[in-house]
Amino acid sequence: MSDLIHLNIPQDRPVVALESALITHGLPYPHNLETAHRLEALVRVQGVFPATIGVLDGRVIVGCTPAQIERLATAPDVHKISKRDLPLALAQGWTGGTTVAATLWAAARAGISVFATGGIGGVHRGQPFDISADLPELARTPMIVVCAGAKAILDLPLTLEWLETHGVPVIGYQTAEFPAFYSRESGLPVDLSVATPAEVVRVYLSQRELGLSTALLVAAPCPLEAALPRAALEEPIQRALALAAAQGITGRAITPFLLSQVSTITGGQAMQANLALLEHNASIAAQITQALWQG
Repeated sequence: MSDLIHLNIPQDRPVVALESALITHGLPYPHNLETAHRLEALVRVQGVFPATIGVLDGRVIVGCTPAQIERLATAPDVHKISKRDLPLALAQGWTGGTTVAATLWAAARAGISVFATGGIGGVHRGQPFDISADLPELARTPMIVVCAGAKAILDLPLTLEWLETHGVPVIGYQTAEFPAFYSRESGLPVDLSVATPAEVVRVYLSQRELGLSTALLVAAPCPLEAALPRAALEEPIQRALALAAAQGITGRAITPFLLSQVSTITGGQAMQANLALLEHNASIAAQITQALWQG
């Protein structure tokens, strides 16, 4: 392993990977720090080691310490680091949070098989050629990825079409419908519905036995008590999209901006749903990791 990648994970325990872009760009302080620690605690209580992945001073850290997580949550001018940014980050000594794409790459290099996140990136609304780097990384990284679907600000039908075209199976965890991040429903079906961690593991092991190289996307709906109705979200999303267009916000800045605006427009309800689904996904990922570890 390169000196530029530091592993701080045990070799004799099951491990779940956690991303850090939600710490640096997904949630405001102090919610970001509190959530990061809570996700790790939820994983630990199930006997699994939480490996939060980030970049500090030009080194990829797989298994950030509490002090390193606090630095990511509070340091000014931290970068949002996708896979393409990694060589720049390492060469320039950046500090920043890793996106789904960068976290997938680092977790795979570290030999981790399960990764929990909030919502994956996807195809942007009205811009079918604006495709998140998360998608091609899912198409080439053999890992179980637990999420609450794709972020609701995206074009969900086109995102699912992209995943289908590139051979990424999408299974619903205790649901037959692809969740829409804040909402439990999207009106879109998954490829398979499963009820237990053991069922997820069976599908994943079948992938590996067949020599297939894609991720297995496990879509778990936001907990019922925190989820927002699908119909109630469209107007806030359209308002946020209009604001982004009016202010000329594009590129990597667009997703954090839209999520922040939707949270504000919904009076914080969207952020509460985000927090709930993050915790839910981390817990499910830990259960799947235990099932995989136990064979």
